[in-house]
Amino acid sequence: MNATFSMSPNPLVQFLQKPPHDFTREDLVSYCRETGVRNINFHYCGWGGRLKTLNFVVLNEEHLRTILEAGERVDGSSLFPFVQAGRSDLYVIPRYHTAFVNPFTEVPTIDLLCAFFDRDGQPFESSPQHILHKAITAFRERTGLDMETMGELEYYVVAPADGLYQTADQKGYHESAPFNKFAHYRVEAMNMLARCGALIKYGHSEVGNFTADGKIYEQNEIEFLPTNIEDAADQLVIAKWVMRQLAYKYGVEVTFAPKITVGKAGSGMHVHCRLTRDGESRMLDHGSLTDEARRAIAGWMMAGTSLPAFGNPHPLSFMRLVPHQEAPTSLCWSLSNRSALVRVPLGWQCPLDMAHAANPQEPASARDFSHKQTFEWRASDAFADTYLLMAALCCAARHGLEHDDALQVAERTYVELGVNIHDRSNRMVQEALEQLPANCVEAAAELEKDRAIYTAGGVFSDSIIDYTIRFLKAFDDASLRERMDKDPETLKRFVNECMDNG
Repeated sequence: MNATFSMSPNPLVQFLQKPPHDFTREDLVSYCRETGVRNINFHYCGWGGRLKTLNFVVLNEEHLRTILEAGERVDGSSLFPFVQAGRSDLYVIPRYHTAFVNPFTEVPTIDLLCAFFDRDGQPFESSPQHILHKAITAFRERTGLDMETMGELEYYVVAPADGLYQTADQKGYHESAPFNKFAHYRVEAMNMLARCGALIKYGHSEVGNFTADGKIYEQNEIEFLPTNIEDAADQLVIAKWVMRQLAYKYGVEVTFAPKITVGKAGSGMHVHCRLTRDGESRMLDHGSLTDEARRAIAGWMMAGTSLPAFGNPHPLSFMRLVPHQEAPTSLCWSLSNRSALVRVPLGWQCPLDMAHAANPQEPASARDFSHKQTFEWRASDAFADTYLLMAALCCAARHGLEHDDALQVAERTYVELGVNIHDRSNRMVQEALEQLPANCVEAAAELEKDRAIYTAGGVFSDSIIDYTIRFLKAFDDASLRERMDKDPETLKRFVNECMDNG
């Protein structure tokens, strides 16, 4: 047995002794036959990004093969608001590499994510998952690079307060149990996700924690490892599904809402990016960011005011993006600076062997970890459709890589290390920078202005851009923040209505 596969937490990888992207239909049939799988579940996202489910009972091997090969029909008009009932039939076809053993069922069950196809057997062009596929295809063809991403999924656990081992308000960062009350939930979720094929980096408690109305609100985060952008989107979708199912089992509520209440930490879904060519990182050259990385960052700067149309598609998203708080509002990037919209985090550029310094009994090593370098988009939240957000970030990065003035844009929008944009003492720096939209209506206007960035290469269709603009404008939230500032109860009711969004 291959040790790499044998140590995998994914039962399918262990059994088949191969990576998921090599899974075939016959592999899945073999696993089902040998392990007694009796149920198959199809999953897919309609418009809005929440996972949908279609259940099958396996009758015999021929039936199993038919399920895996032919897929099934679904009502597209019930999944996508722009699909007419008169032409609503769509096919859902399983993507074999996404298969995982369902961690919740007593009867052995295999779950798979699906792709949508139209009545002519062609990919459904308006499916968010296919839009992302078009985005990365165009990116590779036009730049010769690959774009890997990973998400940071922040969330609150809401449960009855027990009054024991209380953490100071908004001081929960990296607390340990018992001060971190739901570490056990987080670790169980991480293990379940790993068995479902997700590449987990780590998990920890976050800053936000408070008690109100007899309930504890505790913020945590699970972060993933960089992988190809389509897999990165898939694993975030599965993560929210797993975490909600597990929360239901625990009798607690998990919410990905970007803002819970005024004055408390909001929850984002930051996205890290890494550029590669032929499997090798193209982020650093002799310890400095490559021109390719700077151009991609410049693309995010050039599309910065319209990206929230995909990354922050709800009025509550903009309650988190408030000036002079931790969430970013100014178009700038910086090194290791969490106040910037785009951060280039520490990337193991230091040539010293820190492990040897911490463990002098170990021999010194010259191993290079610079491939871990990423750059991070910090504005988005988990109310976003994960596929559309990843597609938009991919389009924006490609725009920068193809733009003649990208390096000048990168230089103009760079903020020095150590300059806190949120600090009022740096108000002049902040006022010199372009600002993110303050609401969905403004985000819609910015998307109209930047439309060509997303439609280039046939990634987003004009009809999808038009629909997104109409969707955002319909919130009519230009003055919502001011209204809620005057009446906190309005915000409380609004949050309660939106707790399960995303």
